[in-house]
Amino acid sequence: MTDVSDPTVIGVPIAGLVLLVGTSGSGKSTFAARHFLPTEVVSSDVCRGLVSDDENDLAATADAFDLLHHLVGIRLRRGLLTVVDATNTQPKSRASLIRLARDHDVLVDAVVLDVPESVAVARNDARSDRDFGAHVIRRQRADLKRSLSKMRKEGFRRVHQLRGVEEIDNVSIRRDRPWNDRSDLTGPFDVIGDVHGCASELVSLLTTLGWVVEHTDGIAVGAHHPEGRTAVFVGDLVDRGPDTPGVLRLVMAMIDAGAALCVAGNHDDKLARALRGRKVTVSHGLAESLTQLDAETDGFRTMCAEFLDGLISHFVLDGGRLVVAHAGLKEAYHGRSSRRVRAFALYGDTSGETDEFGLPVRYPWADEYRGSATVVYGHTPTPAPEWVNNTICIDTGAVFGGSLTALRYPERDLVSVSADREWYPPSRPPAPVEPPRDPAVLRVDDVAGTRWVESPRVGKIKIPQENAAAALEVMSRFAVDPRWLVYLPPTMSPAATSTIDGFLEHPQQAFDDYLGWGVQRVVCEEKHMGSRAIAVIARDPAVAARRFGVTDGSSGAVYTRTGRSFFDDTSALVDELRDAVAPLFSSLESDWLVLDCEVLPWSAKALGLITSQYASVGAAATNALPAVGDLLGRAAARGLDVAEPTERVSTRLDNARAFRDAYAAYCESGEQTIRVAPFQILAADGRLLAETQSHEWHMAELGRLDHPLIVPTRHRTVDLTSQSDREEAVRWWTELTSAGGEGMVVKPADLVSPRVQPGLKVRGREYLRIIYGPDYTDSLDVLRSRGLGRKRSLATREHGLGLDALSAFVDGRPLWEVHQNVFGVLALESEPVDPRL
Repeated sequence: MTDVSDPTVIGVPIAGLVLLVGTSGSGKSTFAARHFLPTEVVSSDVCRGLVSDDENDLAATADAFDLLHHLVGIRLRRGLLTVVDATNTQPKSRASLIRLARDHDVLVDAVVLDVPESVAVARNDARSDRDFGAHVIRRQRADLKRSLSKMRKEGFRRVHQLRGVEEIDNVSIRRDRPWNDRSDLTGPFDVIGDVHGCASELVSLLTTLGWVVEHTDGIAVGAHHPEGRTAVFVGDLVDRGPDTPGVLRLVMAMIDAGAALCVAGNHDDKLARALRGRKVTVSHGLAESLTQLDAETDGFRTMCAEFLDGLISHFVLDGGRLVVAHAGLKEAYHGRSSRRVRAFALYGDTSGETDEFGLPVRYPWADEYRGSATVVYGHTPTPAPEWVNNTICIDTGAVFGGSLTALRYPERDLVSVSADREWYPPSRPPAPVEPPRDPAVLRVDDVAGTRWVESPRVGKIKIPQENAAAALEVMSRFAVDPRWLVYLPPTMSPAATSTIDGFLEHPQQAFDDYLGWGVQRVVCEEKHMGSRAIAVIARDPAVAARRFGVTDGSSGAVYTRTGRSFFDDTSALVDELRDAVAPLFSSLESDWLVLDCEVLPWSAKALGLITSQYASVGAAATNALPAVGDLLGRAAARGLDVAEPTERVSTRLDNARAFRDAYAAYCESGEQTIRVAPFQILAADGRLLAETQSHEWHMAELGRLDHPLIVPTRHRTVDLTSQSDREEAVRWWTELTSAGGEGMVVKPADLVSPRVQPGLKVRGREYLRIIYGPDYTDSLDVLRSRGLGRKRSLATREHGLGLDALSAFVDGRPLWEVHQNVFGVLALESEPVDPRL
């Protein structure tokens, strides 16, 4: 059932899904281990073991397959080859995985290991961990045989059936790149817009671009470029114009000679179906193409039909830096293969509605595009090409009397020739060209309303309208100059709830959390009891003006995690901090820095909060409870049994005093001395250090700062597989918290996926009284039921958006692109409000 010429070699999609299909004992795991990396294989047995500690616990099958589907989905989203090692003998079990591949727009193959029943039974009998009988294998084999002939129709690209042990042992695997992956071609390219049968204009454009066009009897039959450039056609070669056969003859010859590539346009696709005899509506210029082709030979028409039928949806070129698709392509679809990817590439992002001209209404996908690849497309004619977020439409309406345009890549030069005449009246007047947007101008419609943000780090993120409304209030009234606002930090989740007596949070749970996520080394950092701050520091006002666009003479800003200025006037703090971090300007060869830090003491920023909320509670409790105790003492003296309330009041008084001592430890009386505890260098000139350097590197770099303003962050690295390392870290945390410290933050020591928690806070027993109240230790059973799912989801989404913002700033992208991500973090953190308010 495989369709490769060499039966000993089977090809599988290099970035798709492969299902191993076969009975227990057919050798699937052995086959997987021989041909694929261990990380590429997702095994149902291994998943069963992960959820139950027993790979043969059939009662855990449902949970095991939930985990399997989750892991497969993550890998497919990341574009990784994924091999599923499970029996997969029933159509319904395959269907859910095929659906998963379709959801991620990747191809899926099946490799069927068809061994005799006797072989499978013997292999299972030889395994001491398998205790099911031959009847199970017999049933699995019957399931497979019933569905084998229909398997190809289930949605597989290919079904490779390997019959017998010898054939299985002798086969080898070839990893096939998708047809749209021509990243090996680096150009230079001449990308040519919609030709629509305008053969004369095409020859003129090629000549203007320096191509040598070959003619036979006055007919263009080929072209080559003396400098070896490659032409790439964005589709819609046909319809409406005067000479569709002439365009096809020339383009097919160029492609046959290796001088050109072409993607499918919607008109090309429709003509291909018409030439194949399928029923189509003859409209929008198709009649002209069919009439012109009727005058050609049967052989030429057949050749045209085969050519048009074989055009693919898009090409990824130049190492992924260039994407060509007829109607454009959003980033998530680059290099992917599915019906919806092809539909998007041919027709754009349509709403299903039509406008007053009877044409489809299309969403402006380019307005939301944030990819690094340049996307060149056509489909929708415009008076002149315009760059929008690293995309450009080069259909300039040649057939409607406009011009035929090419983009020279990588030069990014535009070359056009005027149409000979209007060959076909347009259904809709070309839209006027809007002036290019000032990259430094922010618009409310960039952030207002419900939006979906495509984060390259953590996927699609919804920003609800009601959260955006709340964030707009903060941004418009309280935030610092948005040109300084290049990053907001994420929220931080606590570690999983501790079951240790008397503790709500404990380091062991943080260690177990990270180990469960595949992190083996962590850095434990002292959690300063201050206020979180982001410091953006330029070497001098000239740097601030050149790199940040701030020309008021300032050289930095220090702001809170909600974007507000840390103090009414932070200029003195910025000046002192600039002096303190001056060694980093030299060592990092950068004239600006973005730092994540804590500003101490807590009371410097939170004195109002301490006075109005904490001190009032502490004062009331420490004054009222002794009075209550005195009354109970007098009642006891009269012979009343008040032992139980007396003990309760005594415990509550002890708790109240502990609560007062907890917040008082972070207050300084008199004139407060401001200190800064930096713990991460987020970015510097040309580098996103938050994503490219380990936390150990950050600690080492910041540890070299020697200035009265700087408070060092005590820390230690822990090997989570070492029990002694873990125990030593717990002792260190206990010493910190016993001495009045807040606790620590546990972070991955090395670089990991942005989807892993960026940090887990583990706060001390006494500090948590500030958070949960003086008597929280009496309610631990209730507090242990707190859910962390929402908090952790929020942390990863905000972490991803924050990195996206920094990345955009480091890369020199427009301010509004940076700001959209920063605003997203603030909106997710904001309490929703009715947007009508």
